[in-house]
Amino acid sequence: MNTKIDKNSRIPIYGQIEEIIKQKIYLKIYKIGENIPSERELSVQFDVSRMTVRQAITNLVNNGLLYREKGRGTYVANPKLEQPLTGLRSFTEDMLARGMKPSSKIIRFEKIIPSLDVINDLFLESGDEVFYVVRIRSANDKPMGIERAYIPVKLIPNLDEQKILGSFYQLIEAKFPQKIGNAVQQIEASIVTKEESKLLKISPTSAVLNIKRISYLSDGFPFEMVESTYRADSYKFISEIKR
Repeated sequence: MNTKIDKNSRIPIYGQIEEIIKQKIYLKIYKIGENIPSERELSVQFDVSRMTVRQAITNLVNNGLLYREKGRGTYVANPKLEQPLTGLRSFTEDMLARGMKPSSKIIRFEKIIPSLDVINDLFLESGDEVFYVVRIRSANDKPMGIERAYIPVKLIPNLDEQKILGSFYQLIEAKFPQKIGNAVQQIEASIVTKEESKLLKISPTSAVLNIKRISYLSDGFPFEMVESTYRADSYKFISEIKR
């Protein structure tokens, strides 16, 4: 691993420092949750100004590889899960694909008469019931998000808590001849509520991602509407844009 700075390189010095720190994180020389050397120590190590070191560290903080704690130093962050905005798969399928262990904890499961907005989103008639399911979704036993799902009772009248503990998408595709077609998703940022902070085990001032998703079968019929709250410190969404 190269740990030296080439001051004659076309690559800016702060960029070279970034790459060295990235390599040390990748090789677990700097481990998750541990602090890295101070700006002063790094400036002496690389024989550069503290301002140059600060710029490298700030870039790594902005990219989510490091985080600062006031008065304590800079630490290696737990990397965020990247969720592509293309393709449609359930939380369970997504975590398994990453080699992580998904789990769910149901904290509410009941039949309700939904609001007018939910009726319109799911093409329901007035008086139609939905299953209202609130779940904590975790990866490797770490709470990642809270999902609040609305599922038409007339679509799956025998749905129960046991059936929804796994992948709901796999359940749907096993039950209906139509495949899952597409989903429409909206994403907004906000500050976590007091109740959500307790469920997600994060600070009451933390940022979260609020996601509303309506999923459709291939014939265009909606089979669920989900409102989710995900930890912004552990989740990020990736979109590839082509011209």
